[in-house]
Amino acid sequence: MTHQAVRYVSRSTAAAAGMIATAATSVTAAAVAASIILSPAPDASSRLDGVHADLQRAVQLNQITEEQALRFEAKLADRILGEA
Repeated sequence: MTHQAVRYVSRSTAAAAGMIATAATSVTAAAVAASIILSPAPDASSRLDGVHADLQRAVQLNQITEEQALRFEAKLADRILGEA
């Protein structure tokens, strides 16, 4: 096989592998999106527990103050409980 033919086969194989990887990534992303959309929505208490945990983590990382966390949690609790 000539050098030019080997180079063509190598490039073609690499291009095909790239397309397969892109397709696999798209399929994986679609599967994750479908699982999120089709999963049942968590109840209000679970959501509030998650909000509280996230805000406490932000306080520990000094991203927000304790007072900011309390005010924001109260606002979100009003919204979440208003939806329930």
